[in-house]
Amino acid sequence: MLLNADFSRSALVVPNDVAWVCSPETGVDRLMLDRIGDEVARATSIVRYAPGSSFHSHLHPKGEEFLVLEGVFSDEHADYPAGTYVRNPPGTSHAPHSDAGCRILVKLRQFDAGDLTPVVIDTTNEALWHDNELALHRFGSEVVSMRRLQAGRSFELVAPAGGAECLLVRGVIRLDGQELPAESWFRLPVGDRVRIEATDDATLWQKTGHLPD
Repeated sequence: MLLNADFSRSALVVPNDVAWVCSPETGVDRLMLDRIGDEVARATSIVRYAPGSSFHSHLHPKGEEFLVLEGVFSDEHADYPAGTYVRNPPGTSHAPHSDAGCRILVKLRQFDAGDLTPVVIDTTNEALWHDNELALHRFGSEVVSMRRLQAGRSFELVAPAGGAECLLVRGVIRLDGQELPAESWFRLPVGDRVRIEATDDATLWQKTGHLPD
């Protein structure tokens, strides 16, 4: 499967405009954002766990990154409530489940081979925020962060070398005049620029400098 697989082009996915796809496990569904491959894939998705659902134990040979959007996501290592950002480096494994149900943003097989630092950050911890920004991770040219925008505020995002990618975690924004609801996702190739305006208080998850040539 190839979905938004040309990284030289911009991409936009609005959640109300696409369908959820069943995974191999009952109660676990995916809203696919970009994908190269079939069940084993370089993939970015929003994954929805129904209450009591689980996924079989599996290895992440090229790493896994996720942000819990709603509910509580769990594995044998910990429970991760909404707002938790996690990086499981290449070679790690787990058996995920959710007792009460959850939704998570997940990126698979997108780690630099040398990026081996585990990360677990509670993004709801106000002490970690500075001037409405929260640094999450940096390795080489890759930078991951979150940004808050008050209603009526705007900024211009210019994609650096390696491009840019954003998920609207909460709130409503206008992207170059197009209104987008929460959990909309967009990706920009190097040099692209967009004007992002919050029409309601908004929180964005953002990654730059990570897209392949």
